[in-house]
Amino acid sequence: MAETKPRDLAVLLLTLTVVTGVVDAVSFLGLGRVFVANMTGNVVFLGFAAAGETTLSVVASLTAVAAFLAGALAGGRLARAEEDHGALRKATAVQALLVAVAVVLSATLGSGTRLGSELLIVVLGVAMGLQNAAVRRIGAPDLTTTVLTMTLTGFAADSKAAGGEGSHPLRKVVAVAAMLAGAFAGGMLQLHVAMWAALTLALVLVVAVLAALQLDRSRNRTTADRDSG
Repeated sequence: MAETKPRDLAVLLLTLTVVTGVVDAVSFLGLGRVFVANMTGNVVFLGFAAAGETTLSVVASLTAVAAFLAGALAGGRLARAEEDHGALRKATAVQALLVAVAVVLSATLGSGTRLGSELLIVVLGVAMGLQNAAVRRIGAPDLTTTVLTMTLTGFAADSKAAGGEGSHPLRKVVAVAAMLAGAFAGGMLQLHVAMWAALTLALVLVVAVLAALQLDRSRNRTTADRDSG
């Protein structure tokens, strides 16, 4: 039996959008000007580095892209083996485990060594690739949890001022605000407390999403059992 749509799916996806802001703040500010979720930024950084910008690392950007692709590959296989929301639940469970590993790595190895930084980029890149693949399978409009370019484009291009229907303008604004809030919170913790503190915030948010998905699954099973009885 196919799983029903989780309650408050938009809220869960917005929470994952906050997570994206947090981890990209950590990676950009703490791991050498690299993104683990925003792959567009990494591709642009590779171009800048090739042009001679010495403050950017080709290795770090390539590592992030490769890790993200590995996570997306795993998430894609998972999405094809599960119902849409089952894939999101399982991908979020693995993501929570990976972010927990990142918390431990940041508290022990830290980012001061090349090994520590590269391990963190790999672990977080895989985690965000998983998230993106699972969310992509759901196909929620304007809630990709990572890419805001199309969300902002839709906000303007689909607005009544542009002759459109102006569909879901509030959701588009909230998606942008969620990313901004995550980047702000992650940046504050990364700059003024510690990397492990910022990653702990990301972990708490991912675990909260996982708990909500598990609860919704339990409710669906209870309802199905009652109806069949």
